[in-house]
Amino acid sequence: MCAIVGIYGNENAARLASLALFSMQHRGQEATGISSSCNGKIFTKKDRGLVSEVFTEDALRYLKGNMAIGHNRYSTAGGDSILDAQPVFAKYKLGEISIVHNGNLINKKEVREDLIDKGAIFQTGMDTENLIHLIAKNTQDKLRDRIKEALERTIGAYCFIVQSRNKQFVIRDRYGIRPLSLGKLKSGGFIVSSETCAFDLVDAEFVRDVKPGEMLIFTENCEEPESIQLFEAEHRPCAFEYVYFARPDSVIDGKNVYLTRENMGRTLAKKDSDSSIKYDMVVPVPDSGVPAALGYASQSGIPFEYGIIRNHYVGRTFIEPTQEMRNMKVRMKLSPMRSLIKGKSLLVIDDSIVRGTTSKRIVKMLKDAGAKEVHFRVASPEIKFPCYYGIDTPHKEELISNNMTKDEVCEYIEADSLEYLSIEDLTSSIGSDRDYALESFNGDYFVTK
Repeated sequence: MCAIVGIYGNENAARLASLALFSMQHRGQEATGISSSCNGKIFTKKDRGLVSEVFTEDALRYLKGNMAIGHNRYSTAGGDSILDAQPVFAKYKLGEISIVHNGNLINKKEVREDLIDKGAIFQTGMDTENLIHLIAKNTQDKLRDRIKEALERTIGAYCFIVQSRNKQFVIRDRYGIRPLSLGKLKSGGFIVSSETCAFDLVDAEFVRDVKPGEMLIFTENCEEPESIQLFEAEHRPCAFEYVYFARPDSVIDGKNVYLTRENMGRTLAKKDSDSSIKYDMVVPVPDSGVPAALGYASQSGIPFEYGIIRNHYVGRTFIEPTQEMRNMKVRMKLSPMRSLIKGKSLLVIDDSIVRGTTSKRIVKMLKDAGAKEVHFRVASPEIKFPCYYGIDTPHKEELISNNMTKDEVCEYIEADSLEYLSIEDLTSSIGSDRDYALESFNGDYFVTK
């Protein structure tokens, strides 16, 4: 779920990269970093914390040059050491190199063990470092050829940006699981970023999505990046980007995230249309549940109300690394509107139920505040399987729907009723014109090469 950005051909590259990362802070809050390149030398600044905390004026003055890559960290591989922050920098035969990565390499362990057997020394716990070693150990004369051969040993969901002293290489895996878009800066040069919401802040015009299996190469004075199709495309974008990850104002592979979430809410309302339960209001779990709740209210005619208020100075709870921190964040983040909900029957909409603990706290909070009934609706299917492609749900025992039936989950969270979207409902809400990565819902681990 990390955010990555690349700026090429602009004298304010590092500053623009920091602004893009700021707009994508929702994709990672543990650490952030930028590498810039100037006169054949790469400069790197990275640290734990938020973008606004790490990239001070002094830091941005240090990051000189007209090209830069950046990263916001959400850990699915590695630890919380500062060494596991990105970009990953190294010196090798062809010079200096820096890499940022969004995704997860499912064969990282076997590749790392093979590299260690051949003498490689790793500095981090990140799967991203595998690519550095594969590139460095290759004997090809050109970096592009080294990258190509390194990717032939790389299996998983990934978007990479590789920066040398004067070039940038942008790669998206053959399935296009994680999003990546290309834009043109009005002040000159190009931008590549995980989400299009970054383009508005840096005044860039959307050009197109990076194609699945494609490598773009930016070189000095290029009017357009060179495009090479490395792998045959089998496009299957991650459905969870539309459910939760992406910012609502982003467009992911041609689909507006806000509208897809609104469609999910409309579909929930249609499924509820024969219900005998009378709801007084539709209440979203802010912020990711808001578009679906608006869609539900519009379809059903039931009033939409902000029965839960969010403290926006608290980050996203799902991407906190420990359950204790997630529980604390819920208490800090959400507060009930007591005078509004007292004595009322609430239809509460959230984007998903992963572990169930957050939903349970929300239902209890609303009932403690005087709600007569709390009916829970979820704008996604039941999450029954761990994801190995970049979502932090690695163990089945963490997933409540893997261990309980729908009725048991309803009883556990103490809701008066509970309904989910089906997988078919979800895909039709996003758009039935393509296949999607749905492994969290159906256990289809289709990435094999």
